[in-house]
Amino acid sequence: MDPTGTAVTTAGFARDVLRDCLSVEGRLRDSVHATLRPYQIRGISWLAQTAEASTGAVLADEMGLGKTLQAIGLLCLRASEGPQLVVCPTSLVTNWAHEIGRFAPSLTVSAGLLENAPTTTGSVTVISYARLRLGSDHLRERRWATVIYDEAQALKNPRTQVARAARDVDAHARIALTGTPIENSLDDLWAILRVVAPALFPHKAVFRRRFTRAVNDGDAGALQRLRVAVAPVLLARTKSRVATALPPKILNPLLVDLTEEQARLYDDHLADIEGNGFGSGIERHGRILATLTRLKQICNHPSLVTGDDEALAGRSGKLDLCTEILDENLRTGAPTLVFTQYRETGELLVRHVAEQLGVDAQFFHGGLPATRRSELVSDFQSGRGADLMVMSLKAGGVGLTLTRACDVVHFDRWWNPAVEAQASDRVHRIGQQRPVTVTTLTTATTVEEHIDNLHRRKSAFGTHAGDTSALTELTRLGDERLIDMLRRGRESE
Repeated sequence: MDPTGTAVTTAGFARDVLRDCLSVEGRLRDSVHATLRPYQIRGISWLAQTAEASTGAVLADEMGLGKTLQAIGLLCLRASEGPQLVVCPTSLVTNWAHEIGRFAPSLTVSAGLLENAPTTTGSVTVISYARLRLGSDHLRERRWATVIYDEAQALKNPRTQVARAARDVDAHARIALTGTPIENSLDDLWAILRVVAPALFPHKAVFRRRFTRAVNDGDAGALQRLRVAVAPVLLARTKSRVATALPPKILNPLLVDLTEEQARLYDDHLADIEGNGFGSGIERHGRILATLTRLKQICNHPSLVTGDDEALAGRSGKLDLCTEILDENLRTGAPTLVFTQYRETGELLVRHVAEQLGVDAQFFHGGLPATRRSELVSDFQSGRGADLMVMSLKAGGVGLTLTRACDVVHFDRWWNPAVEAQASDRVHRIGQQRPVTVTTLTTATTVEEHIDNLHRRKSAFGTHAGDTSALTELTRLGDERLIDMLRRGRESE
């Protein structure tokens, strides 16, 4: 084709993309209560086009670019098509239900169960992969307009029961969300595609011969051929590619469920307090603070109150999810700071990442000499240290520049959102070259979610009262009201 023809074709394609994006933006204006970035609108438009073609898609944007929000946009666009299904890890079921309710209040959300899942248009059912595996009979009884598989790397082994159950879901459109479509080998990608777009590569042997083995044998062109082959069904963008101005600060709030051990400890401690009361005067304030601290420590990890710290993994929903985030960040070259308000939690985190991820992370806290703290900052900034540092919220939250990091994780919630924001701004400041993702881990239906709600209410009014603002509001409540607020509200489950 001559240069003129090429230019016309390219210009025509650009006009089509712009027209589609403007159309999607207009359709979402009333249904999605969020400010969508241009790349997110483009992602939603791409997902919608793929869904309308009755095919599957993999949205593989880098973590922190808002895959969840883009998926919610798609759910809104397809709300009139029939009931829709979201499948995600157990620890994220509550977060998905919360985010749908927050960003798309016109949708009806049902979380956790399949037996009584609504079948009306505009309804969304959110279940875990475990529930998907156990409830395959209920799934076969209905057809879904859309099914979304979040953290779709859970489907990378096609022989597992959960992968088989995912393939059995009868849906018009199948969408996989994952920041890591390839964890161990290209076969991982084939397994995900087999769920959402089985017609693309129906035979694993052919895929392995054309791509997996070719890459392993050093065929330089194999990856490019694969990119071309999957381009119609896979969209993968990085923070560095979609951010062209001053790096944005991307907020990534996550709600995490308690494990059974955490839930039991939480309820038992609250029952003890209910029986004894908080007392009065200065004694009452001290007892309330001690109770809130203990409940927050249970949310972090049960070993912080039981002393049983021989095995850490699998006992805290928050620790397990944080480990997944850190593992991905380390593999993708995203240096990360993890903030916690507790010395014991910081030490637990350092030990855990050493055992699970093989990383010799340092813990920056107020108990270190000033010279040592300066060394840790210098080592981190220069790259001499690990790509991960755990930091005390108060000791590391002000007065430092740590722009080598591009991700921040708040492992627990402080009483005042301004303190968390100051800590995040150690990374998101002049000199930062990459978008900064700030992830807050909040344990659902606990004191932490009450703190988060108070943060949101204050932020909506643009106010950040004193350092203990949320704590002050809680201590002003009477015993009965305070205990009712702290209850997990899971009696119906």
